[in-house]
Amino acid sequence: MVITSAEFVISNSRVNKCPTTGLPEYAFIGRSNVGKSSLINMLTGRKGLAMTSQKPGKTQLINHFLINKDWYLVDLPGYGYARLSRDGRDGLRKMIEDYILERTELVCLFVLLDSRLEPQRIDLEFIEWLGEEGIPFALVFTKADKLSKGKLAANIAAYKERLLQQWEELPPLFITSSEARMGRDELLSYIDGINKSL
Repeated sequence: MVITSAEFVISNSRVNKCPTTGLPEYAFIGRSNVGKSSLINMLTGRKGLAMTSQKPGKTQLINHFLINKDWYLVDLPGYGYARLSRDGRDGLRKMIEDYILERTELVCLFVLLDSRLEPQRIDLEFIEWLGEEGIPFALVFTKADKLSKGKLAANIAAYKERLLQQWEELPPLFITSSEARMGRDELLSYIDGINKSL
């Protein structure tokens, strides 16, 4: 897939305010500071499309970007950001859950995981919840350039082993690096394949 246009459309905090065009949506989510904005900018080839920040928890709204006037890339708030008040965290969780459970246009949720870390409980619980709710999702390992090939392979193998304790088969899995532009073609080809099947 060649991305010829990528434009910001709307930010909002309520699923019923999302676009009503009926185009397929691919949403990206992960723990705060997992590299989500950098990945979105790398995928779209637009350096400043999604706001990157040294401070985690920057995204606190549902952000829609129209790609090739054909589908939406949706930037969701990160989960597990502790610096917000309890009410703030509860509000973000409700916003995220409402979008994931109610948005009929959502075709696939890409769950971002930091490839440098061992399996995190908060990620595993979120993935388990997606399975219980029957949400189609794929796993995207980020920051793969930050460790050796051997360590990367070992970390991903550990993740697969942990997931297979609860899952009969693994979801689609991608390995990416925003800095090295790794995984871009694979992710876009996966989206393109789904779009062609709709």
